[in-house]
Amino acid sequence: MAEPTFPKTVTLAITGASGAQYGLRLLQCLLAARVRVWLLLSDAARVVINTETDFVLPEGDEAVAVFLRETFAAADGQLTLFGKRDWFSPVASGTGAASSLVICPASGGTLSAIACGASNNLIERAADVALKERRQLVLVPREAPYSEIHLENMLKLTRMGAVILPASPGFYQKPQTVEDLVDFVVARILSQLNIDQALLPPWGET
Repeated sequence: MAEPTFPKTVTLAITGASGAQYGLRLLQCLLAARVRVWLLLSDAARVVINTETDFVLPEGDEAVAVFLRETFAAADGQLTLFGKRDWFSPVASGTGAASSLVICPASGGTLSAIACGASNNLIERAADVALKERRQLVLVPREAPYSEIHLENMLKLTRMGAVILPASPGFYQKPQTVEDLVDFVVARILSQLNIDQALLPPWGET
């Protein structure tokens, strides 16, 4: 039997900033759009997901991968979770990485590490690859207030070609629930990725 094919591959990294709901909703929408997802989870992200959401992630990368595939009804071969030290994964090299990387949410520490090229784990390395290969890198910081360090790092990364898309939902769509606010940010990310979405109508349309 031939392996399933997907029209687009996106690398999604979720770090330990508050706002795990943004990353999980984005994952759900990407899978629903038939996008193949290479997923990266920091250790802190796993703690935040268990703290901020109703999910209780199991121990071990493969168990987490199975849990997320089943939770979001991923197709066979659609969702792969790579460990933080999996240096042989596609995202660790410019010859294999996807054309788009989204870090959602992106912690201040992750922004700092990427800005200085630390590459101490797979998330940082994947971002380093995206920058050096001039590929799409979307960073979704969720912090308040921003320190001068945060602002300097975001400016530095913007000048390198990254897109800084803060988790700052708008209100002109008259949100009724927390989920509506999450969907606003996720819709903006999907638009950056040129993926059709029905979460938020274009400005000027009902």
